[in-house]
Amino acid sequence: MTTVFKVDKPGNAEMTDAIKDLMMTQMNSLGVSVTEESLLLTIEQVLSLQSNAEFFVAIKNDQVVGCAFLNKGIALDKGGAYIWLNDLYVRDNFRRQGIARKLLLKILYWAEHNEFKGIELETGVNNAATKKLYNSLGFYDIISKRYGRTLS
Repeated sequence: MTTVFKVDKPGNAEMTDAIKDLMMTQMNSLGVSVTEESLLLTIEQVLSLQSNAEFFVAIKNDQVVGCAFLNKGIALDKGGAYIWLNDLYVRDNFRRQGIARKLLLKILYWAEHNEFKGIELETGVNNAATKKLYNSLGFYDIISKRYGRTLS
C-alpha cells in the first residue's frame, strides 16, 4: 500500500534526508548540477515554517518512493492563490503503479480545500506518458515560452 501526505513543517531530519536522496536522483536524471549540500539547504528552507512551498511524499514499503514539490503564489489571471508544481518524481522501480497519480490527486484535494484557484506546471514536449497523466486529471495545454535567469 502507498501512503501519500503533505510533509509537516518544520521538517524532521529523517524526512529531510529521504527527500534529499530522492530529489538528488531526480536532479541527476535531469542533468542538473546541484550539490547534496545545496539541495539539503533548499529542502530545509522549504520545510521551514515561513516557507511558501510544500513537499508531498509517497511512502511504500517504509521508504519515500515519490515526491512532489510546489510553490504557492498569487496570479491575477487566476483571481487569487494558485500552485506552481515545480517537480513530480517517482523512483524508476516504482513507476507505473499509480504513485504519481496518487500524489497529484492528494495535491488537488488539498488545493481545493485550501481555496487555491488553479495549478500550473511544465513538462517536456516529448513526454507522452506524463502528458497523458496530466490530461486524465483535467490539466490542459497552455501555449507559452518560459524564460529564466539565474541570480547570484
